[in-house]
Amino acid sequence: MAPPVLQPVEYGDSTSNDFSVEYPNGLVDLSRSIHLEDIIDSGIDASTSTPPLRPGQLDIVVTGDRTVRVDTGKSALVIIDMQNFFLHQDIRDHPKGKTCVEPLLKVVLFFREKNIKILWVNWGLTDDELNTIPPSLTPGFHANHGFRGFGTELPGDFGRVLMRGEKNSELYGPLQGLYEEGRDNGTDFWFHKNRMSGLRKQTLLEDFLEKNGIRSLFFAGVNSDQCVLGTLIDAYHKRCYCILIEDATATISPDATYEAVLYNAGSTYGFVTCTDNLLSSRSL
Repeated sequence: MAPPVLQPVEYGDSTSNDFSVEYPNGLVDLSRSIHLEDIIDSGIDASTSTPPLRPGQLDIVVTGDRTVRVDTGKSALVIIDMQNFFLHQDIRDHPKGKTCVEPLLKVVLFFREKNIKILWVNWGLTDDELNTIPPSLTPGFHANHGFRGFGTELPGDFGRVLMRGEKNSELYGPLQGLYEEGRDNGTDFWFHKNRMSGLRKQTLLEDFLEKNGIRSLFFAGVNSDQCVLGTLIDAYHKRCYCILIEDATATISPDATYEAVLYNAGSTYGFVTCTDNLLSSRSL
């Protein structure tokens, strides 16, 4: 990431509600609550000061000597593919993926308290979709794990590979109960996907984000370099601010791929933070 700006800068359209403001002290205001021109007109010296934190906002430390400010009502946590198929020891060995569970248990509860929506984005195919899955996608879900691809039977009671309603498509361990608790309380939402990205073309997830005015997205889940990154990049191209939670995402790929995701998430696509920074974020 580039060094902090020397003078305050507004990015985007100064006449619309699609903008952010960066300050020399490292604050990047993603809340879209006040334009730079209005800050200056209010008498604040934006070269040395920043607008005061408002109710419903969070200031979160991220990498690159930055702090991002988000509007909690316009933010969401996107948790990708924390499913039995990817994490359960009877299907595959993914110890790094399992280390994401404890951070997520903490972050989900914290975000619920802050009115940040929790979006569980998971593989969940229908029989009709099996006929439309492109052949370029299917080889990656074959072989090496004792199954033959989407829709085929897994050993035991796990059911058909990544089909809706099957045990292998449920969330891993305590996460399933965590989701169900949030679903019943109206804080958590489940979105099926049928591609690596949950935002390919116009999906129900994208419709939900637009309907609720959500533009700041925190990302977690597996695998970092595949479905997490694919969804994050599509969100970035759809004008969302993207913040990756580094200790709540993991991959089964070599370590270098995870490091590359962190690098690009923090230097190109948005920002990188961690659970401790989220839990200690500043609010009113």
